[in-house]
Amino acid sequence: MDKTATLTWLRRISGDIASVTIKRLEDTLPWYADMPPARRSAVGLVAQAGITSFIQWYEDPTSTPWIAADIFAAAPRELLRSVSLQQTLQLIRVTVEVTEERVAGRGDDLREAILLYSRDVAFAAADVYARAAEARGLWDARLEALVVDSILTGEADEELPSRIAALGWHGHGEVAVLVGTTPPQFDVDQVRRTARKLAVDVLIGVQGSRLVLVLGRARIAGQEDEEDEDELGFLEIATRLEPSFGPGYVVLGPAVAALVDASQSARAALAGFAVARAWRSAPRPVEADDLLPERALAGDPLAKQTLIERIFRPLQAHSTDLVTTLWSYLDNGRSLEATARELFVHPNTVRYRLKRVSEVIGWDATGPREALILQTALILGSIGAAEQGRRRPALRRPTR
Repeated sequence: MDKTATLTWLRRISGDIASVTIKRLEDTLPWYADMPPARRSAVGLVAQAGITSFIQWYEDPTSTPWIAADIFAAAPRELLRSVSLQQTLQLIRVTVEVTEERVAGRGDDLREAILLYSRDVAFAAADVYARAAEARGLWDARLEALVVDSILTGEADEELPSRIAALGWHGHGEVAVLVGTTPPQFDVDQVRRTARKLAVDVLIGVQGSRLVLVLGRARIAGQEDEEDEDELGFLEIATRLEPSFGPGYVVLGPAVAALVDASQSARAALAGFAVARAWRSAPRPVEADDLLPERALAGDPLAKQTLIERIFRPLQAHSTDLVTTLWSYLDNGRSLEATARELFVHPNTVRYRLKRVSEVIGWDATGPREALILQTALILGSIGAAEQGRRRPALRRPTR
């Protein structure tokens, strides 16, 4: 049979081949039978387009590049999101099998043409999915950068939760922000692999020389209230991720309750990163709250507020003796004897009061670094108390 007669015959039976193919898909592919009618119809259109395109290609093999890619134009764009590459290859295999069965006995040339064409279609399908994945990856990267920028600036809007969900964030617990320098050769995939091993969700923002990681505990929904004894603290998580940063300081912001509150942790981390060089022996990573004195001296209002609320006010509310003793102890160079002489008490009394200070606020005044934090808090608290006293309105004299 010559080629012209073969083409006429193929066009005549193309409808039968398409019908048999749809029936075979329903019988052999469970995922196809379970699809909604609209998507099942779209898959059928792809199969029919493949048969029609094969006939056109058989007539003119030079049309392969555009015909093979055009097969998938028959389906709506959302089909790429609902049908995987593996399922598409199964669709191609079933279509080729049915076509081979139908044309059996029509000559080896036609069978070889079907095999060559099915190979081209398979490569075309892989190219379609690869381009879709690349476009989706670029979109995810832009969306992730937008979310991280919103967190850093604190300009969250009502769309932030939906954007976070679109990025596949699974966190159902506390969140902390980690800030450092971007390494010359930054491996994003390595950071994500490390985060997955630590059972942590991560959002990555590269802003020039600054690298920002938003960390969240990746708990499974419905298990938020379960205690995990092996759950790592954020400082340990930051230590494991520290090699991914470039040279310089790495600062961890305080933990907050949820991702929508992450801007609070980000502000502290950024403020700490800006002044970390002022602490010569700062560890790597260092917590932003360990840089409270430097941040306060640089004018960070959050650091000032934190020092006053966590140190000065609790001590003042507990006992004025603790505040007086701490002032004297720090002013006298952390000398127990000099403090005892100034306050006319026994050194053991000073020692006891300093222990009470540590119990009330969690900082130990006997250490040099913590002494600096406490002294800064006392200074800021005293300034704030004086300003509050000046703002208090004077009492009016009663008029006669």
